[in-house]
Amino acid sequence: MQTVALKSAAGRWVMISTIVASAMGFIDVTGLNVALPALQKGLNANGPDLFWILNGYSLMMASLILIGGALGDKLGRKKVFMTGIFVFIVGSGCCGFAGSITMLVCCRIIQGIGGAMMVPGSLSLISSSIHPEQRGKAIGIWSAFSTVFMMGGPMLGGAFADAGLWRFIFFINIPLGIGTLVTLYFKVSENRDNDNKGLDLWGAGTLAIGLTLLTFGFLRIPLVGFHQLSVYLSLSGGVAFLFVFLLIEKKSSHPMVPLTLFSNAIFSGTNLLTFFLYAGLGASLLFLSLNLVQVQGYSQFHSGLTLLPFTILMASTAGYVGGLADKFGSRIFLIAGPLLTGVGQLLLSWVTQTNGASQYFFTFFPGILILGIGMTLTVAPLTATVMGAVPKQFSGIASGVNNAMASISGVMANAVFGALAIIFFSTALQQRLENSPLDNDKKSIVLTQASNLGNARVPPELVQQEQVIQKNYRESFITAYGKIMRICAGLSFFSALMTILFIKRSKAAVALE
Repeated sequence: MQTVALKSAAGRWVMISTIVASAMGFIDVTGLNVALPALQKGLNANGPDLFWILNGYSLMMASLILIGGALGDKLGRKKVFMTGIFVFIVGSGCCGFAGSITMLVCCRIIQGIGGAMMVPGSLSLISSSIHPEQRGKAIGIWSAFSTVFMMGGPMLGGAFADAGLWRFIFFINIPLGIGTLVTLYFKVSENRDNDNKGLDLWGAGTLAIGLTLLTFGFLRIPLVGFHQLSVYLSLSGGVAFLFVFLLIEKKSSHPMVPLTLFSNAIFSGTNLLTFFLYAGLGASLLFLSLNLVQVQGYSQFHSGLTLLPFTILMASTAGYVGGLADKFGSRIFLIAGPLLTGVGQLLLSWVTQTNGASQYFFTFFPGILILGIGMTLTVAPLTATVMGAVPKQFSGIASGVNNAMASISGVMANAVFGALAIIFFSTALQQRLENSPLDNDKKSIVLTQASNLGNARVPPELVQQEQVIQKNYRESFITAYGKIMRICAGLSFFSALMTILFIKRSKAAVALE
């Protein structure tokens, strides 16, 4: 189809449908982070269980999102987009009714399959439907609204969790999804490329297996230790399958990831930036939420409200920043943004025990504000740069690759940081227990709670020492939290380096066969 003006009726319906669909995915990710403490209690979950709940969705997204983008290019972007929304709605309903951790993880996998078709469809529809001269502004608007929903998710999730209704984080997707399907069916035209390329199912399979094995291996480390056969086999198997994935992509006549795309330094650099930045961002927001609720004494709703400055910044300026990037180039934004994000994470890492939400503006607010400014400068220019680095016919694949990078970074961050957090927590707790009057048997009992992180509870047989043990738990979690946040800051600084190394100047889309 021909491209349309952003302010035309057709352009507005494209924007509305893509924004609302994206909102469902973002609300589920960030809203669930805040509600995890309530979910942990409701389903009697431990720390590794929480990371599997997050990774059940992210694994499917990371593994299949590239197939989702390619399907849209081949079969019709609107058709595949609508299919993804429908599957996501079904998965959301199942998640809402899940009665166990195992069931919830399985239902999150269904959500991830839907998301793998839904998420790349948003940007692909915008990039292929909106006039090129307005594409940066359109992506900026999409980024702004999507991020508002992403950052509004914690407030919504916190409100539901405090009311004992954490399941409604999933149920809310049903009316949103149905409304979007109706809009797409009646108001948005189909959009596809005419080609006869097949689908790289072998590539998708090896990527899924590789990521699953790596995730399993990392989450096993804090439970059984590194020097275990199951850990060795999982990690080495994961690396082997990812290597096979690259070989398949190199030799395939219709690869899921055309490796020639990465011959463009801008495309490579922006995807590396995405990987490191979003790995650090996702982990920092997750552990910030756990810290606020489980250690600092915030309600889950107040925890969600702490990110309100972030939301306001994105809503009010992201579209404007996207326009500036169109005019002056994205490079300066993609250096300054990640650097400021890292500074914000560093400030957050230095916050220790506080007296609750009443001290928010003197403790967590400065770090959140600077982190928000950094991400506001980054999101729209980053997305526009990725989509502008490839020809229009590869828009679905480009969107899929970039979203896959964000999803893969989330999977790896949850697995690696989940393992590190438990190790940091256990080490700090052991150090504090060295000077404790407890005997070795009681110390071992206290340490068995380490896998629960901030939700660690004093064992019933040690209730007489409850105050001291709870203090040790809180201080140990804060120690682990601080280390995690500093690593996240390092990843943000490293992502700025990717811009310096790879994004030298504006560059036309690569020409591909």
